[in-house]
Amino acid sequence: MNTTMLFSAFAILLLLRIPIAVSLMLSTVFMFWLSGSFGMWTIPQKVFSALNSVTLIAIPGFVLAGTIMARGGIAKYLIEALRAWVGHISGGLSIVTILACTFFAAISGSSPATAAAIGSIMIPAMVEAGYNKRYAMGLVAASGTLGILIPPSIPLIVYGVVTEESIGKLFMAGVVPGIGVSLVLILYALIYARIKGYGKLDKMSWADRSASTRKAIWGLLLPILILGSIYSGATTPTEASIVASVYSVLVSVFVYREVSWKTWHQILKETIGITGMIMLIIAAATIFSLYMTQEEIPQMIAAAMLSIDLNTALFFVLTAVLFLILGMFLESSSIMLITLPLLLPIMKSLGIDPIHFAVVMIINMEIAQVTPPVGLNLFVISGISKESLGSVCRGSFPFIIVLCICMVIAMIWPGLSLWLPNRLL
Repeated sequence: MNTTMLFSAFAILLLLRIPIAVSLMLSTVFMFWLSGSFGMWTIPQKVFSALNSVTLIAIPGFVLAGTIMARGGIAKYLIEALRAWVGHISGGLSIVTILACTFFAAISGSSPATAAAIGSIMIPAMVEAGYNKRYAMGLVAASGTLGILIPPSIPLIVYGVVTEESIGKLFMAGVVPGIGVSLVLILYALIYARIKGYGKLDKMSWADRSASTRKAIWGLLLPILILGSIYSGATTPTEASIVASVYSVLVSVFVYREVSWKTWHQILKETIGITGMIMLIIAAATIFSLYMTQEEIPQMIAAAMLSIDLNTALFFVLTAVLFLILGMFLESSSIMLITLPLLLPIMKSLGIDPIHFAVVMIINMEIAQVTPPVGLNLFVISGISKESLGSVCRGSFPFIIVLCICMVIAMIWPGLSLWLPNRLL
């Protein structure tokens, strides 16, 4: 009964368009107060202890690095270099978009940041080259989701904090599937370009390719710096996020010189806004998890699912459906923080590797980023392209199917996720 009231209150607040984190926290605190069985003064302590984590400092670090890249010239010159090398292929601008998102994802850790940085440059370029605008918007929205799969990934950091798994292992697990998803997207883009007869850009000379690559080398080195420092043991993921931010500042200010004082104001404002949203969601989800634990909801759900002779395949199918439904209404970090405490006991009882499950879950979250009505990437692309949300949704639909195929492959092939962590560790 109490749990039904909690979810009812949460749903009502969401329908009133109150932010997710505030809705979750208000409904949970209300239920604690109503039950009278919990000391309200302990709630601030629980929130503080949840946020007082060195690991979580990596989130603002990577968000800041990605924002600086988007506004400091690094993303722009990276795209120019990719265009010089593959722009002459049929559908070449599609490939440039996907590769640019892949590289940017290896720095920012954020899907909306990736979609915004690459989309603001590539959507107008693709439309000018004769591509259908709806297709261009869908491609950027879907490719931008690589920001939460290819390390460093902010949702993988959140997953590691909740499950107490190694962040380094989780990052390594996302590398091969991330590259695999980008290759599948490239394959689809090439086939689509041939069907639609999309043209090619003029082939660049070797001198022009060399010049554009030298210009972009500073951005190309950043993923190597981040991942190399983590996997070599030189830095923790948190320290690597600070290194990435400092490096981005130095390159933007002293190499490209494209950052003004006004730009810095926008960079800091955007970084604080994204970080504050994520931290508030974590705080709200902590209180929610505390209530669920007190009511023994995870144990009851685990017992109910195990009573139906649940096996590994059925568990993956049920969780995939659950995440796809939740992804229509909630943000990725919210989904992870709400559901993981419920699913962890079941995963352990079925012997599912949490690293493998993390990758499948993140691909689910990728689909959630482009699923209406609350897919963040859809809103980002709608904003930068000045098109309606419905138009962006229609352009994204084919890519949702492509991502679903990638998710099924990740489910049935654990080696994609586990090979690299097992190999290196």
